[in-house]
Amino acid sequence: MKVTPIQFFRQVRQEVKKITWPSRKEVSQVTMIVLVIVTLAAAFFFAVDVVLAGLVKFILGLGA
Repeated sequence: MKVTPIQFFRQVRQEVKKITWPSRKEVSQVTMIVLVIVTLAAAFFFAVDVVLAGLVKFILGLGA
């Protein structure tokens, strides 16, 4: 089934009208949640990295 460019853009416009966009409040809430989770994950992986680096240095006799 062939669709002309005009028909295609009409269909696109109809589909875009069906989209329910989030409110500014919803976007800001989700953004804050993501920032908190990313910060917690970064702190966790930093701590794991520090512990593992210290452990490797201890095992290889490079520490102290």
